[in-house]
Amino acid sequence: MSRGVLIVLIAVFVQISVWAASPVDVYQFDNESQQARYKSLIEEFRCPKCLNTNIAGSDAPIAQDLRRTVHRLVVVEGYSDQQVRDFLQARYGDFVLYNPPLNTRTVLIWVMPGVLGGVGVLVLMVLLRRAHRRGAIELDADDKSRLQSILDHD
Repeated sequence: MSRGVLIVLIAVFVQISVWAASPVDVYQFDNESQQARYKSLIEEFRCPKCLNTNIAGSDAPIAQDLRRTVHRLVVVEGYSDQQVRDFLQARYGDFVLYNPPLNTRTVLIWVMPGVLGGVGVLVLMVLLRRAHRRGAIELDADDKSRLQSILDHD
């Protein structure tokens, strides 16, 4: 067996071992409605440890705990979707929600894109107005003759 084939086989074995070692959540549900609600909810919450990853797609231990908590709240406790949201928000704050509510703590998150967009439009308007005031550049006689010779040459 060649050395290259051996390296590829080892790499494949290592990758399969890592893949097999990653945790898989297996939960029991009373019906498909509970399972659908669970899947929808875990895609809705942000992992507190990961940046911009929902708890459905995170392997972080905190995400595993949150998935377990959502399952318990939906299946065992019988919470509604809003009660689950309220529970996790009370425990982890607005960060756990991808769409945080508009309140005094989050107003900056909601207002800043509009403010920055408005500032960008104003800066663009000022720059365009300045460029328009300058007008067209006049060529002197030497530049006109050089330009004409270039045009005539083609």
